[in-house]
Amino acid sequence: MNKKFMGTEAIMRRAMLKGCGFADEDIKTKPHIGIVNTYNEGAPGHAHLKQLAEVIKQGVWAAGGIPFEFGAPSTCGDMIVGEEELKYELAGRDAIALGIEYVSTVHQFDGLILLASCDNIIPGVCLGAIRMNVPSIIITGGSMLVGEYEGEEVLPCDVGVMTMGKEADSQRVQDIEDVACRCPGACSTMGTANSMQIMMEALGWTLPGTATIPAVYADKLRAARRAGKRIVEMVKEDLKPSDILTRETFLNAITTDIAMGGSTNVILHLIALAREVGVELTMNDFDRIGKKVPCICGVKPSGNYTIVDLHNAGGVPAMLKELQSLLYLDSKVVTGETLGDVVEKARNKNEDLIRNMNNPINPDGGLTILRGNLAPNSAIIRSSSVPENMKKFSGPARVFSRDQEGVKAIQEGKIKPGDVIVIRYEGPKGAPGMKEIMLSTDALVAYGLDTSVGLITDGRFSGFNHGPIVGHITPEAYEGGPLALVEEGDIISVDIKEAKLTLKISDGEMQKRREKWVKPEPKVKQGMMHIYAQMCRSADEGAGMTL
Repeated sequence: MNKKFMGTEAIMRRAMLKGCGFADEDIKTKPHIGIVNTYNEGAPGHAHLKQLAEVIKQGVWAAGGIPFEFGAPSTCGDMIVGEEELKYELAGRDAIALGIEYVSTVHQFDGLILLASCDNIIPGVCLGAIRMNVPSIIITGGSMLVGEYEGEEVLPCDVGVMTMGKEADSQRVQDIEDVACRCPGACSTMGTANSMQIMMEALGWTLPGTATIPAVYADKLRAARRAGKRIVEMVKEDLKPSDILTRETFLNAITTDIAMGGSTNVILHLIALAREVGVELTMNDFDRIGKKVPCICGVKPSGNYTIVDLHNAGGVPAMLKELQSLLYLDSKVVTGETLGDVVEKARNKNEDLIRNMNNPINPDGGLTILRGNLAPNSAIIRSSSVPENMKKFSGPARVFSRDQEGVKAIQEGKIKPGDVIVIRYEGPKGAPGMKEIMLSTDALVAYGLDTSVGLITDGRFSGFNHGPIVGHITPEAYEGGPLALVEEGDIISVDIKEAKLTLKISDGEMQKRREKWVKPEPKVKQGMMHIYAQMCRSADEGAGMTL
Protein backbone atom coordinates (compact mmCIF):
# COMPACT_ATOMS: atom_id res chain seq x y z
CA MET A 1 0.00 0.00 0.00
CA ASN A 2 1.13 3.58 -0.68
CA LYS A 3 0.75 5.26 2.72
CA LYS A 4 1.00 8.78 1.26
CA PHE A 5 -2.31 8.20 -0.50
CA MET A 6 -4.21 6.34 2.24
CA GLY A 7 -6.54 7.69 4.91
CA THR A 8 -8.71 10.76 5.28
CA GLU A 9 -5.82 13.23 5.10
CA ALA A 10 -5.08 12.06 1.55
CA ILE A 11 -8.62 12.47 0.19
CA MET A 12 -7.78 15.58 -1.82
CA ARG A 13 -4.67 13.96 -3.35
CA ARG A 14 -6.70 10.93 -4.42
CA ALA A 15 -9.44 13.13 -5.83
CA MET A 16 -6.96 15.10 -7.91
CA LEU A 17 -5.44 11.96 -9.43
CA LYS A 18 -8.86 10.49 -10.14
CA GLY A 19 -9.59 13.68 -12.02
CA CYS A 20 -6.63 12.80 -14.24
CA GLY A 21 -8.08 9.37 -14.97
CA PHE A 22 -6.12 7.20 -12.54
CA ALA A 23 -7.93 4.37 -10.78
CA ASP A 24 -8.33 3.99 -7.03
CA GLU A 25 -6.41 0.70 -6.85
CA ASP A 26 -3.46 2.21 -8.76
CA ILE A 27 -3.34 5.35 -6.64
CA LYS A 28 -3.40 3.48 -3.33
CA THR A 29 -1.34 0.36 -4.05
CA LYS A 30 1.41 1.21 -6.55
CA PRO A 31 4.66 3.21 -6.27
CA HIS A 32 4.26 6.65 -7.86
CA ILE A 33 7.10 7.25 -10.33
CA GLY A 34 7.82 10.73 -11.67
CA ILE A 35 9.07 10.73 -15.27
CA VAL A 36 11.04 13.95 -15.79
CA ASN A 37 11.04 14.62 -19.53
CA THR A 38 13.25 17.38 -20.94
CA TYR A 39 11.67 16.92 -24.38
CA ASN A 40 12.06 19.95 -26.67
CA GLU A 41 11.01 19.93 -30.34
CA GLY A 42 13.66 22.51 -31.17
CA ALA A 43 16.69 20.80 -29.60
CA PRO A 44 18.12 17.73 -31.39
CA GLY A 45 19.43 16.26 -28.15
CA HIS A 46 15.91 16.25 -26.73
CA ALA A 47 13.63 16.07 -29.77
CA HIS A 48 13.25 12.27 -29.51
CA LEU A 49 12.56 11.98 -25.79
CA LYS A 50 8.78 11.86 -26.12
CA GLN A 51 8.97 8.31 -27.48
CA LEU A 52 11.46 7.26 -24.80
CA ALA A 53 9.13 8.54 -22.08
CA GLU A 54 6.28 6.44 -23.44
CA VAL A 55 8.45 3.33 -23.40
CA ILE A 56 9.62 4.06 -19.84
CA LYS A 57 6.00 4.26 -18.76
CA GLN A 58 5.38 0.84 -20.29
CA GLY A 59 8.17 -0.53 -18.09
CA VAL A 60 6.83 1.18 -14.97
CA TRP A 61 3.31 -0.19 -15.50
CA ALA A 62 4.66 -3.67 -16.27
CA ALA A 63 6.61 -3.72 -12.99
CA GLY A 64 3.63 -2.63 -10.92
CA GLY A 65 4.23 1.11 -10.68
CA ILE A 66 2.18 4.13 -11.78
CA PRO A 67 4.05 6.68 -13.95
CA PHE A 68 3.49 10.45 -13.97
CA GLU A 69 5.30 12.31 -16.74
CA PHE A 70 6.08 16.00 -16.35
CA GLY A 71 8.28 18.43 -18.21
CA ALA A 72 11.48 20.24 -17.31
CA PRO A 73 13.09 22.97 -19.44
CA SER A 74 15.82 22.12 -21.90
CA THR A 75 17.77 23.99 -24.54
CA CYS A 76 20.39 23.38 -27.18
CA GLY A 77 23.26 25.75 -26.45
CA ASP A 78 24.27 25.78 -30.11
CA MET A 79 21.06 27.68 -30.87
CA ILE A 80 22.62 30.79 -29.39
CA VAL A 81 26.33 30.52 -30.20
CA GLY A 82 27.70 33.97 -30.96
CA GLU A 83 25.02 35.78 -28.99
CA GLU A 84 25.32 37.43 -25.60
CA GLU A 85 22.45 35.30 -24.32
CA LEU A 86 24.68 32.21 -24.39
CA LYS A 87 25.40 33.14 -20.78
CA TYR A 88 21.99 31.75 -19.79
CA GLU A 89 23.07 28.16 -20.40
CA LEU A 90 24.94 27.36 -17.17
CA ALA A 91 22.39 29.18 -15.01
CA GLY A 92 19.75 26.98 -16.67
CA ARG A 93 21.19 24.06 -14.72
CA ASP A 94 19.81 25.57 -11.51
CA ALA A 95 16.49 26.48 -13.11
CA ILE A 96 15.97 22.82 -14.09
CA ALA A 97 16.86 21.60 -10.60
CA LEU A 98 14.42 24.04 -9.02
CA GLY A 99 11.61 22.86 -11.30
CA ILE A 100 12.19 19.19 -10.48
CA GLU A 101 12.40 19.90 -6.75
CA TYR A 102 9.17 21.91 -6.94
CA VAL A 103 7.05 19.38 -8.86
CA SER A 104 8.44 16.28 -7.14
CA THR A 105 7.93 17.72 -3.66
CA VAL A 106 4.34 18.73 -4.31
CA HIS A 107 3.42 15.43 -5.98
CA GLN A 108 5.32 13.26 -3.49
CA PHE A 109 6.80 10.81 -5.97
CA ASP A 110 8.27 7.59 -4.60
CA GLY A 111 10.89 7.42 -7.37
CA LEU A 112 12.14 9.35 -10.38
CA ILE A 113 13.34 8.60 -13.87
CA LEU A 114 15.04 11.59 -15.46
CA LEU A 115 15.43 11.88 -19.23
CA ALA A 116 18.11 14.27 -20.51
CA SER A 117 20.81 14.49 -23.17
CA CYS A 118 22.75 17.73 -23.24
CA ASP A 119 25.35 19.93 -21.61
CA ASN A 120 23.75 21.60 -18.61
CA ILE A 121 20.48 19.71 -18.77
CA ILE A 122 21.90 16.42 -17.46
CA PRO A 123 23.51 17.96 -14.35
CA GLY A 124 20.36 20.04 -13.87
CA VAL A 125 18.13 16.97 -13.58
CA CYS A 126 20.77 15.33 -11.38
CA LEU A 127 20.75 18.25 -8.95
CA GLY A 128 16.97 18.00 -8.72
CA ALA A 129 17.11 14.24 -8.08
CA ILE A 130 19.76 14.66 -5.37
CA ARG A 131 17.58 17.18 -3.54
CA MET A 132 14.65 14.77 -3.57
CA ASN A 133 16.83 11.76 -2.61
CA VAL A 134 14.24 9.21 -3.68
CA PRO A 135 15.24 6.20 -5.84
CA SER A 136 16.26 7.64 -9.21
CA ILE A 137 17.62 6.57 -12.60
CA ILE A 138 19.07 8.93 -15.20
CA ILE A 139 18.35 7.96 -18.81
CA THR A 140 20.54 9.66 -21.40
CA GLY A 141 19.20 10.40 -24.86
CA GLY A 142 22.31 9.17 -26.68
CA SER A 143 24.25 10.69 -29.56
CA MET A 144 23.26 11.48 -33.13
CA LEU A 145 24.73 9.66 -36.10
CA VAL A 146 27.55 11.19 -38.14
CA GLY A 147 27.07 13.30 -41.26
CA GLU A 148 29.24 13.32 -44.38
CA TYR A 149 30.32 16.02 -46.82
CA GLU A 150 32.52 15.36 -49.86
CA GLY A 151 33.71 12.07 -48.40
CA GLU A 152 34.56 13.45 -44.94
CA GLU A 153 32.75 13.11 -41.63
CA VAL A 154 30.88 16.23 -40.52
CA LEU A 155 29.87 16.81 -36.93
CA PRO A 156 28.11 19.89 -35.52
CA CYS A 157 31.41 21.05 -34.02
CA ASP A 158 32.85 21.29 -37.55
CA VAL A 159 30.22 23.69 -38.90
CA GLY A 160 31.67 26.94 -37.57
CA VAL A 161 35.20 26.18 -38.76
CA MET A 162 34.14 24.78 -42.17
CA THR A 163 31.91 27.74 -43.02
CA MET A 164 33.64 30.71 -41.36
CA GLY A 165 34.05 33.54 -43.85
CA LYS A 166 31.72 31.91 -46.41
CA GLU A 167 28.52 33.49 -47.72
CA ALA A 168 25.51 32.23 -45.76
CA ASP A 169 23.59 31.34 -48.94
CA SER A 170 26.48 29.57 -50.67
CA GLN A 171 26.00 25.97 -51.72
CA ARG A 172 28.84 24.82 -49.47
CA VAL A 173 27.28 26.35 -46.39
CA GLN A 174 23.85 24.92 -47.19
CA ASP A 175 25.24 21.44 -47.88
CA ILE A 176 27.16 21.40 -44.59
CA GLU A 177 24.11 22.64 -42.69
CA ASP A 178 22.05 19.82 -44.19
CA VAL A 179 24.36 17.02 -43.01
CA ALA A 180 25.77 18.32 -39.71
CA CYS A 181 22.84 17.01 -37.63
CA ARG A 182 21.63 13.87 -39.36
CA CYS A 183 19.10 12.88 -36.71
CA PRO A 184 18.14 13.53 -33.09
CA GLY A 185 20.72 13.04 -30.37
CA ALA A 186 23.66 14.83 -28.79
CA CYS A 187 26.56 15.93 -30.99
CA SER A 188 28.74 12.84 -31.50
CA THR A 189 32.06 14.13 -30.12
CA MET A 190 33.44 14.15 -26.58
CA GLY A 191 31.64 17.44 -26.03
CA THR A 192 29.96 18.33 -22.78
CA ALA A 193 26.76 16.47 -23.67
CA ASN A 194 28.43 13.12 -24.26
CA SER A 195 30.94 13.71 -21.48
CA MET A 196 28.05 14.12 -19.04
CA GLN A 197 26.17 11.14 -20.48
CA ILE A 198 29.25 9.01 -19.83
CA MET A 199 29.57 10.49 -16.34
CA MET A 200 26.13 9.08 -15.53
CA GLU A 201 27.53 5.58 -16.09
CA ALA A 202 30.76 6.30 -14.25
CA LEU A 203 28.65 7.48 -11.30
CA GLY A 204 26.55 4.31 -11.46
CA TRP A 205 23.39 6.35 -12.04
CA THR A 206 22.22 4.80 -15.31
CA LEU A 207 21.94 1.23 -16.55
CA PRO A 208 25.42 -0.10 -17.48
CA GLY A 209 26.23 0.01 -21.18
CA THR A 210 23.37 2.34 -22.07
CA ALA A 211 24.75 5.90 -21.86
CA THR A 212 26.38 5.84 -25.30
CA ILE A 213 23.62 4.03 -27.23
CA PRO A 214 22.91 6.29 -30.25
CA ALA A 215 19.59 8.10 -30.02
CA VAL A 216 17.99 6.34 -32.99
CA TYR A 217 19.03 2.75 -32.15
CA ALA A 218 16.27 0.38 -31.04
CA ASP A 219 18.60 -0.55 -28.17
CA LYS A 220 17.78 2.84 -26.64
CA LEU A 221 14.08 1.94 -26.46
CA ARG A 222 14.82 -1.43 -24.91
CA ALA A 223 17.06 0.24 -22.32
CA ALA A 224 14.33 2.76 -21.48
CA ARG A 225 11.81 -0.03 -20.90
CA ARG A 226 14.27 -1.87 -18.64
CA ALA A 227 14.83 1.31 -16.67
CA GLY A 228 11.08 1.72 -16.19
CA LYS A 229 10.94 -1.74 -14.66
CA ARG A 230 14.06 -1.25 -12.57
CA ILE A 231 12.92 1.98 -10.92
CA VAL A 232 9.94 0.17 -9.36
CA GLU A 233 12.33 -2.42 -7.91
CA MET A 234 14.58 0.37 -6.60
CA VAL A 235 11.65 1.96 -4.77
CA LYS A 236 10.99 -1.36 -3.04
CA GLU A 237 14.71 -1.67 -2.20
CA ASP A 238 14.88 2.03 -1.17
CA LEU A 239 18.11 2.47 -3.19
CA LYS A 240 18.57 6.24 -3.24
CA PRO A 241 21.10 8.65 -4.84
CA SER A 242 22.76 9.13 -1.45
CA ASP A 243 23.49 5.38 -1.40
CA ILE A 244 25.18 5.50 -4.81
CA LEU A 245 26.88 8.92 -4.92
CA THR A 246 29.74 8.47 -2.46
CA ARG A 247 33.14 10.15 -2.54
CA GLU A 248 34.59 6.97 -4.07
CA THR A 249 31.99 7.11 -6.83
CA PHE A 250 32.90 10.71 -7.64
CA LEU A 251 36.60 9.81 -7.71
CA ASN A 252 35.73 7.06 -10.21
CA ALA A 253 34.00 9.69 -12.34
CA ILE A 254 37.01 12.02 -12.21
CA THR A 255 39.33 9.18 -13.27
CA THR A 256 37.01 8.32 -16.16
CA ASP A 257 36.66 11.95 -17.23
CA ILE A 258 40.43 12.49 -17.38
CA ALA A 259 41.02 9.17 -19.13
CA MET A 260 38.46 9.96 -21.84
CA GLY A 261 39.61 13.55 -22.43
CA GLY A 262 36.22 14.85 -21.34
CA SER A 263 34.89 18.38 -21.58
CA THR A 264 36.28 20.91 -19.12
CA ASN A 265 32.68 21.63 -18.11
CA VAL A 266 32.52 18.24 -16.40
CA ILE A 267 34.59 19.68 -13.57
CA LEU A 268 31.97 22.33 -12.87
CA HIS A 269 29.20 19.77 -12.87
CA LEU A 270 30.84 17.07 -10.75
CA ILE A 271 31.83 19.59 -8.09
CA ALA A 272 28.29 21.04 -8.06
CA LEU A 273 26.72 17.57 -7.77
CA ALA A 274 29.09 16.51 -5.01
CA ARG A 275 28.37 19.70 -3.08
CA GLU A 276 24.62 19.03 -3.38
CA VAL A 277 24.91 15.46 -2.07
CA GLY A 278 27.28 16.48 0.74
CA VAL A 279 30.46 14.86 -0.63
CA GLU A 280 33.76 16.71 -0.40
CA LEU A 281 35.20 17.19 -3.90
CA THR A 282 37.65 19.93 -4.91
CA MET A 283 39.94 21.01 -7.71
CA ASN A 284 42.74 19.28 -5.80
CA ASP A 285 41.09 15.93 -6.53
CA PHE A 286 41.15 16.68 -10.26
CA ASP A 287 44.74 17.89 -9.97
CA ARG A 288 45.92 14.79 -8.09
CA ILE A 289 44.15 12.28 -10.34
CA GLY A 290 45.08 14.18 -13.48
CA LYS A 291 48.77 13.69 -12.74
CA LYS A 292 48.54 9.90 -12.81
CA VAL A 293 45.79 9.07 -15.33
CA PRO A 294 46.60 9.15 -19.07
CA CYS A 295 44.08 9.84 -21.82
CA ILE A 296 43.14 6.43 -23.27
CA CYS A 297 40.03 7.29 -25.33
CA GLY A 298 40.40 8.34 -28.96
CA VAL A 299 37.09 10.17 -29.40
CA LYS A 300 37.33 13.64 -30.99
CA PRO A 301 38.91 16.02 -30.13
CA SER A 302 41.51 13.78 -28.44
CA GLY A 303 41.44 11.31 -31.35
CA ASN A 304 39.66 10.62 -34.63
CA TYR A 305 36.67 8.55 -33.49
CA THR A 306 33.08 9.46 -32.58
CA ILE A 307 30.83 8.48 -29.69
CA VAL A 308 29.02 6.08 -32.02
CA ASP A 309 32.37 4.35 -32.57
CA LEU A 310 32.92 4.27 -28.80
CA HIS A 311 29.58 2.59 -28.25
CA ASN A 312 30.28 -0.01 -30.91
CA ALA A 313 33.67 -0.65 -29.28
CA GLY A 314 32.05 -1.67 -26.00
CA GLY A 315 30.97 1.67 -24.59
CA VAL A 316 31.67 2.93 -21.10
CA PRO A 317 32.07 -0.54 -19.50
CA ALA A 318 34.92 -1.34 -21.92
CA MET A 319 36.68 1.91 -21.01
CA LEU A 320 36.20 1.26 -17.29
CA LYS A 321 37.69 -2.20 -17.74
CA GLU A 322 40.95 -0.62 -18.93
CA LEU A 323 40.88 1.68 -15.88
CA GLN A 324 39.86 -0.88 -13.28
CA SER A 325 43.14 -0.81 -11.37
CA LEU A 326 42.43 2.88 -10.61
CA LEU A 327 38.75 2.53 -9.71
CA TYR A 328 36.79 1.79 -6.56
CA LEU A 329 35.11 -1.35 -7.84
CA ASP A 330 32.86 -1.80 -4.78
CA SER A 331 30.85 1.29 -5.77
CA LYS A 332 27.14 0.63 -6.28
CA VAL A 333 25.22 1.08 -9.53
CA VAL A 334 21.46 1.45 -10.00
CA THR A 335 21.06 -2.19 -11.03
CA GLY A 336 22.09 -3.27 -7.53
CA GLU A 337 25.43 -4.57 -8.83
CA THR A 338 28.87 -3.20 -8.04
CA LEU A 339 31.07 -1.48 -10.57
CA GLY A 340 33.31 -4.54 -10.39
CA ASP A 341 30.42 -6.70 -11.57
CA VAL A 342 29.94 -4.40 -14.56
CA VAL A 343 33.63 -4.35 -15.47
CA GLU A 344 33.92 -8.11 -15.24
CA LYS A 345 31.37 -8.55 -18.03
CA ALA A 346 32.80 -5.82 -20.30
CA ARG A 347 34.77 -6.39 -23.51
CA ASN A 348 36.94 -3.94 -25.48
CA LYS A 349 36.22 -4.44 -29.18
CA ASN A 350 38.52 -1.69 -30.53
CA GLU A 351 41.90 -1.34 -28.83
CA ASP A 352 42.89 1.59 -31.03
CA LEU A 353 39.92 3.63 -29.82
CA ILE A 354 39.97 2.44 -26.18
CA ARG A 355 43.65 2.05 -25.33
CA ASN A 356 45.22 0.37 -22.33
CA MET A 357 47.18 2.55 -19.94
CA ASN A 358 50.52 1.38 -21.31
CA ASN A 359 49.58 2.64 -24.80
CA PRO A 360 47.66 5.89 -24.18
CA ILE A 361 46.44 8.46 -26.67
CA ASN A 362 48.21 11.07 -24.55
CA PRO A 363 50.31 10.31 -21.45
CA ASP A 364 49.51 13.74 -19.99
CA GLY A 365 45.88 12.91 -19.35
CA GLY A 366 42.78 14.62 -20.67
CA LEU A 367 42.73 17.60 -18.31
CA THR A 368 45.34 19.63 -16.44
CA ILE A 369 44.74 22.02 -13.54
CA LEU A 370 46.93 25.11 -13.86
CA ARG A 371 47.88 27.51 -11.06
CA GLY A 372 50.11 30.56 -10.75
CA ASN A 373 49.94 34.29 -10.10
CA LEU A 374 47.32 34.64 -12.86
CA ALA A 375 45.20 31.80 -11.46
CA PRO A 376 45.85 31.62 -7.69
CA ASN A 377 42.94 29.22 -7.17
CA SER A 378 42.94 27.30 -10.45
CA ALA A 379 42.46 27.23 -14.21
CA ILE A 380 41.79 24.34 -16.59
CA ILE A 381 43.19 23.22 -19.92
CA ARG A 382 42.13 20.20 -21.97
CA SER A 383 45.70 18.99 -22.33
CA SER A 384 44.94 15.98 -24.53
CA SER A 385 43.84 18.30 -27.34
CA VAL A 386 46.82 20.70 -27.21
CA PRO A 387 49.43 20.43 -29.99
CA GLU A 388 52.82 19.35 -28.68
CA ASN A 389 54.44 22.65 -29.68
CA MET A 390 51.92 24.58 -27.55
CA LYS A 391 52.22 22.61 -24.32
CA LYS A 392 54.57 25.37 -23.21
CA PHE A 393 54.05 28.82 -24.70
CA SER A 394 54.27 32.49 -23.85
CA GLY A 395 53.51 35.72 -25.60
CA PRO A 396 52.10 39.23 -25.38
CA ALA A 397 48.56 39.64 -24.08
CA ARG A 398 45.84 40.87 -26.42
CA VAL A 399 43.07 41.91 -24.05
CA PHE A 400 39.29 41.81 -24.70
CA SER A 401 36.17 41.88 -22.54
CA ARG A 402 33.87 39.82 -24.78
CA ASP A 403 34.15 36.81 -27.09
CA GLN A 404 32.74 38.92 -29.93
CA GLU A 405 35.66 41.37 -29.59
CA GLY A 406 38.20 38.55 -29.78
CA VAL A 407 36.77 36.96 -32.92
CA LYS A 408 36.58 40.34 -34.65
CA ALA A 409 40.28 40.95 -33.99
CA ILE A 410 41.15 37.53 -35.41
CA GLN A 411 39.06 38.07 -38.53
CA GLU A 412 40.62 41.50 -39.10
CA GLY A 413 44.15 40.06 -38.94
CA LYS A 414 45.05 41.84 -35.71
CA ILE A 415 46.09 38.63 -33.91
CA LYS A 416 49.54 37.31 -34.84
CA PRO A 417 51.35 34.02 -34.16
CA GLY A 418 52.80 34.11 -30.65
CA ASP A 419 49.99 36.26 -29.17
CA VAL A 420 47.95 35.22 -26.14
CA ILE A 421 44.33 36.34 -26.34
CA VAL A 422 42.76 37.32 -23.00
CA ILE A 423 38.96 37.33 -22.77
CA ARG A 424 37.81 38.42 -19.33
CA TYR A 425 34.70 39.44 -17.40
CA GLU A 426 33.00 36.30 -18.73
CA GLY A 427 33.04 34.32 -15.45
CA PRO A 428 30.04 33.22 -13.36
CA LYS A 429 29.44 36.67 -11.86
CA GLY A 430 31.00 38.76 -14.60
CA ALA A 431 29.15 37.50 -17.67
CA PRO A 432 27.04 36.67 -15.61
CA GLY A 433 26.64 32.96 -16.20
CA MET A 434 30.16 31.92 -17.24
CA LYS A 435 29.72 32.16 -20.99
CA GLU A 436 31.24 29.63 -23.39
CA ILE A 437 33.97 31.27 -25.46
CA MET A 438 33.29 29.62 -28.83
CA LEU A 439 33.64 32.30 -31.50
CA SER A 440 37.28 33.13 -30.86
CA THR A 441 38.32 29.50 -30.42
CA ASP A 442 36.63 28.46 -33.70
CA ALA A 443 38.25 31.42 -35.45
CA LEU A 444 41.71 30.37 -34.28
CA VAL A 445 41.17 27.02 -36.00
CA ALA A 446 39.57 28.52 -39.12
CA TYR A 447 42.42 31.00 -39.60
CA GLY A 448 45.16 28.47 -38.90
CA LEU A 449 46.26 30.06 -35.61
CA ASP A 450 45.40 27.19 -33.25
CA THR A 451 49.02 25.96 -33.22
CA SER A 452 50.57 29.38 -32.61
CA VAL A 453 48.14 31.51 -30.55
CA GLY A 454 46.97 30.86 -27.00
CA LEU A 455 43.74 32.00 -25.39
CA ILE A 456 42.93 32.39 -21.69
CA THR A 457 39.63 33.32 -20.06
CA ASP A 458 37.58 33.26 -16.87
CA GLY A 459 34.75 31.96 -19.04
CA ARG A 460 34.37 28.37 -20.11
CA PHE A 461 34.45 26.45 -23.37
CA SER A 462 32.16 24.19 -25.30
CA GLY A 463 33.15 20.55 -25.15
CA PHE A 464 33.74 20.94 -28.91
CA ASN A 465 36.62 23.37 -28.40
CA HIS A 466 40.23 22.25 -28.46
CA GLY A 467 43.76 23.58 -28.67
CA PRO A 468 45.93 25.82 -26.44
CA ILE A 469 43.00 27.41 -24.62
CA VAL A 470 42.78 27.92 -20.85
CA GLY A 471 39.49 28.56 -19.05
CA HIS A 472 37.80 28.66 -15.64
CA ILE A 473 40.44 31.07 -14.29
CA THR A 474 39.71 31.79 -10.62
CA PRO A 475 39.28 34.18 -8.97
CA GLU A 476 37.43 35.63 -11.96
CA ALA A 477 38.11 39.14 -13.22
CA TYR A 478 34.80 40.58 -11.97
CA GLU A 479 35.76 39.56 -8.43
CA GLY A 480 39.10 41.36 -8.77
CA GLY A 481 41.13 38.32 -9.77
CA PRO A 482 44.52 38.91 -11.41
CA LEU A 483 42.98 38.47 -14.86
CA ALA A 484 41.36 41.89 -14.37
CA LEU A 485 44.84 43.44 -13.99
CA VAL A 486 46.36 42.21 -17.26
CA GLU A 487 47.35 45.00 -19.66
CA GLU A 488 47.89 44.91 -23.41
CA GLY A 489 51.35 43.59 -24.19
CA ASP A 490 52.00 41.90 -20.82
CA ILE A 491 53.78 38.57 -21.24
CA ILE A 492 51.72 35.55 -20.27
CA SER A 493 53.20 32.07 -19.91
CA VAL A 494 51.39 28.70 -19.98
CA ASP A 495 53.29 25.52 -19.06
CA ILE A 496 51.22 22.33 -19.04
CA LYS A 497 54.10 20.12 -17.86
CA GLU A 498 54.65 22.34 -14.83
CA ALA A 499 50.91 23.14 -14.51
CA LYS A 500 51.66 26.88 -14.39
CA LEU A 501 49.81 29.97 -15.63
CA THR A 502 51.91 33.07 -15.08
CA LEU A 503 51.67 36.81 -15.71
CA LYS A 504 55.23 38.08 -16.08
CA ILE A 505 55.05 41.14 -13.85
CA SER A 506 56.37 41.76 -10.34
CA ASP A 507 54.29 41.43 -7.19
CA GLY A 508 54.75 45.15 -6.66
CA GLU A 509 53.37 46.01 -10.09
CA MET A 510 50.46 43.63 -9.50
CA GLN A 511 49.64 45.42 -6.24
CA LYS A 512 49.78 48.87 -7.89
CA ARG A 513 47.32 47.76 -10.55
CA ARG A 514 45.04 46.20 -7.96
CA GLU A 515 44.84 49.47 -6.05
CA LYS A 516 43.74 51.29 -9.22
CA TRP A 517 41.23 48.67 -10.39
CA VAL A 518 37.54 49.61 -10.31
CA LYS A 519 34.90 46.89 -10.35
CA PRO A 520 32.72 47.20 -13.47
CA GLU A 521 29.00 47.82 -13.30
CA PRO A 522 26.95 44.59 -13.46
CA LYS A 523 26.00 43.71 -17.04
CA VAL A 524 22.54 42.50 -15.93
CA LYS A 525 20.46 44.14 -13.20
CA GLN A 526 17.21 42.17 -13.21
CA GLY A 527 15.70 38.78 -13.93
CA MET A 528 17.10 35.27 -13.80
CA MET A 529 20.71 36.17 -14.56
CA HIS A 530 20.75 38.92 -11.93
CA ILE A 531 19.56 36.39 -9.33
CA TYR A 532 22.17 33.91 -10.51
CA ALA A 533 24.98 36.48 -10.23
CA GLN A 534 24.03 37.25 -6.62
CA MET A 535 23.97 33.60 -5.53
CA CYS A 536 26.47 31.66 -7.66
CA ARG A 537 29.76 30.29 -6.40
CA SER A 538 33.06 30.59 -8.26
CA ALA A 539 34.03 28.20 -11.03
CA ASP A 540 36.36 26.18 -8.82
CA GLU A 541 33.37 25.51 -6.53
CA GLY A 542 31.04 24.42 -9.35
CA ALA A 543 29.50 27.83 -10.22
CA GLY A 544 26.12 26.75 -8.82
CA MET A 545 23.48 28.81 -7.04
CA THR A 546 24.10 27.88 -3.40
CA LEU A 547 24.36 29.79 -0.16
